[in-house]
Parts: sequence; C-alpha cells; structure tokens
Amino acid sequence: MKIREGDYRKILDHMVKQRGEGNEFVAFLNDSAAVSKEELFCFGDQYEAQEFCYENSTDVDIYGYLAIRSVYRTMSEALQDKTLQIERYGLVDIGAMVGARIARLEAQQSFNDKNYKVMNQKNLDYLADQVKYTGFGEGLSNDLKQNIEKGGDDFKLQYSTKFGNDAVDATLNFSKSTQSDMYFFNNYKVELQKDGSTEKLDQTFYINKGNNITLKEAYNLMEGRAVNKDLTNKEGQQYNAWVQLDFKNSDTNGNFKLKHFHENYGYDLEAALSKHPIKELGRDDFKDSLMDSLKKGNVQSVTFQVDGGEQKHYVEANPQFKTVNVYDSDMQKLGSRQDKSEKQSQSEGQDMKRANKTEVKDAENVSPDAPKEAEKAKKTRGQKV
Repeated sequence: MKIREGDYRKILDHMVKQRGEGNEFVAFLNDSAAVSKEELFCFGDQYEAQEFCYENSTDVDIYGYLAIRSVYRTMSEALQDKTLQIERYGLVDIGAMVGARIARLEAQQSFNDKNYKVMNQKNLDYLADQVKYTGFGEGLSNDLKQNIEKGGDDFKLQYSTKFGNDAVDATLNFSKSTQSDMYFFNNYKVELQKDGSTEKLDQTFYINKGNNITLKEAYNLMEGRAVNKDLTNKEGQQYNAWVQLDFKNSDTNGNFKLKHFHENYGYDLEAALSKHPIKELGRDDFKDSLMDSLKKGNVQSVTFQVDGGEQKHYVEANPQFKTVNVYDSDMQKLGSRQDKSEKQSQSEGQDMKRANKTEVKDAENVSPDAPKEAEKAKKTRGQKV
C-alpha cells in the first residue's frame, strides 16, 4: 500500500473513520503506483477482504490487504516520529511501515518476556532463600514456583514438622505487589499442639527485613522462652534485644504481644551462666556454642560439676529476671520462685487469648467503639489476674 505524501493526512483520517464505522480490514492494489482514498476498499472481517483480493487479482494486478487498526496506528506514530516513515521512489510505503512496526513490537515483546523471566527468577530465588532461612528448608520451592507462575494476587503454602513430640503446622502467606509483579513473603501463622494436648496454640509471625523470627525461634517463643535478636527500629537503626511472648496481653487480631528486653535492660547471659558450676563454660568453644543456642531460645543440655561428680542438667535464658532457668535431667525446674507463677501466667494467657478473639469479634458487631471497649475489657481482666 503506497500513497502520495500529500494524501497522508487524508488517508489517515479515512482509516480512523472506517474503523469507527466497524470496518477492520482495508484492501488495495499492491503495485508500484500510489493509491488514493477512493482506491481503498474496507471490509468488516478478514474473510471478506481475502475474498475480494482473490476475485480481483490477475497475473498483472495483485491485491493485498492490511488490518485497519495497524494502518492508522502505524501512520499516527510516523506522524509524530518522521524516522518511522518509509519512502520508496517518492511514495510513502504504508505496507512496509506496518511490517516494520510489527517487527519492533515483536522484538520489544521478546525483550519484555526475557526481562520478566529474569525478574521472575530473581523474585523466586529471593523468596526461596527467605523461606529457607526462616526455617522451612527447601522443600517448598516447587510449590513456591508454581504459585508465582500462576500470577494470582496472593497464595498460601503449608508446612508441618515436629519439635520433639510437639506438632507444629505453619501457613506461609504471600502477596503480589500492587506496584509490580513482585511477590512478598508477608508472614506465617504457627499452630502448636503439645504432646498429649488436644488444644492448639497459634501465633502469627511477621516477616520484616532484618527482624525475622525463624520457625524454631517461633516454637521456642510459643513455649514461653526468650529469644535474642538483632532488630531494626522504624528509623532503620539496629539494636539488640531479647524478645518473649506476653501471654497476658494480646492484640485485636488475637496475637500475643512481644515483650522486649533491650540491651540497656542489663541482662548478661554469660554472667548469669557463670553463677552455676557448668562444665562447658571451661572451654571457649563450648561456651560460645552454649550461648548461641540459648540466644535462639533453646533449652540446652549442660553438665553440672557438683561434689566432685557430674550431673546432667538443662538451662534456658531468663532475661526478665536476669538469670537462667535450670532443670534436672527429668526437666523438672530447680530452685525457681517464679516457676508456679510463670506456668499460671502462660495458662491464663492462652485462656485470655481465646476470650479476646470472641470478645473482639462480638464487639465489632455492636459499635464503632468496639476496639476501645475490647481493650478496656482486656485491661480489666489483666488487673484481676
């Protein structure tokens, strides 16, 4: 389809008008001569254009056709950028311009597809590392990849394991960015069922840059122990603190709040351990390993040297009272005046959490002031305890 440059605007307007009237294809005599507006034949579908070209073509005169949308878009772009206009023998070759535009679009699409695949792979690798180093291993990689390829707004992954005889089920929650095709690991919900218990304790842990709680640390926190973490505040400043679940206080989502014992609180784990005749403290490598384990919230086996003999005990960090809890070989707590009160606190906390969930849900159905009323009720219960 070749036209005179003087007819360019007239034919562009004609193509726009034809598309507006429902025509989709334009047929024309495809030779070295220019065609005028009157020599363009428009049709509503491709079959009609093909049939016209077939019936009117001879050994000398060959008819061809183009999609009207491609024609007017190509011509409009070339009107803005003269470098896109193709001239041959003093005529503007619209057919060649349409072909060049299609080639550009295909190349751009190919480039975009490659970029998308690269970004998609980087996103997958990043999330897989996050999942792995948060304590869920590499077994979820295939499920992670399949869900990202589906392209939904969000998805969940399920994970189950055991710590000792305690069953732990986790639901990992992911969502797609509203600004891009990137996915984010938002949080994971843990359900803990103690051996021999029919009830489950649940807690949601949020994924924050530099503040992640690993699955084992989450389990230790739900067991009531403290975990030492390097954290980042809202201003981006890093600090160290011990964190522990507050079983007496939960938020409106039913999540136990976290107690923080900042480094300025003055808890010295090594000093607390040194008050006990622990054999492992005599070697730096054993001592470092012991302290690292306790900072993760673990109960750690140690050897007490007593009266020339050795006894197997267990210890765990207790930053709130600036000490360590000691257990005998049967995991019976030794010499702790807090023992009874702490167990009672944890039990009451679980009851309170269940009550909070019901209370908040009921309150939300009553009035806009429900959160305030729920908080007031929660505080009242806390005072009674």
